[in-house]
Amino acid sequence: MGNTNFSITCETEARDRPLSAIRVRRAAGDPRRGWLTADGWTIPVALGRGGILANKREGDGGTPRGTYRPLQLWWRADRHSRPPTFLPVRPIRPEDGWCEDPKDRHYNQPIRLMREEAGDRLTRDDHLYDFIVEIDHNSAPRIAGRGSAVFLHLARTNFSATAGCVSMTKSAMLRLLRRMGPQTKIIIG
Repeated sequence: MGNTNFSITCETEARDRPLSAIRVRRAAGDPRRGWLTADGWTIPVALGRGGILANKREGDGGTPRGTYRPLQLWWRADRHSRPPTFLPVRPIRPEDGWCEDPKDRHYNQPIRLMREEAGDRLTRDDHLYDFIVEIDHNSAPRIAGRGSAVFLHLARTNFSATAGCVSMTKSAMLRLLRRMGPQTKIIIG
């Protein structure tokens, strides 16, 4: 009998693996606009009305400088089919919201909102939150007043400034989601 040992090697294309890093930088001339670069492609993004800030505070409108990880994708299943991604995925329900009150013990965490309760409601009529990438800004540990609800989400048609998030077109978001995983670094600044 001859040697029956053999090896099968499977190579994956770069486009079939999660991105190692995404970089977000401000655009020249306007601190509320920026560029997101990933794997050789660059897309325009809107940033917070306060620009990119190293010392993020609740309500300052700044996009926090730093390196973050994506935690999960929240998406409007009532409007879109589930996008392909390496991230954990959660459909947005009508009662889903985000706590932005630094005095609340649930600060910078998802919460359930009743109809009349205040909070950042994730079901929006304007489609900005049809796809939300939750990142680990101010999450471990959570520090009251250091900023909440900082996401990657969809941009307004005029790319106007956000309250501190990074926003982009739907086509750019879907392209990014196909390559984003829990270990992808999001480098802002």
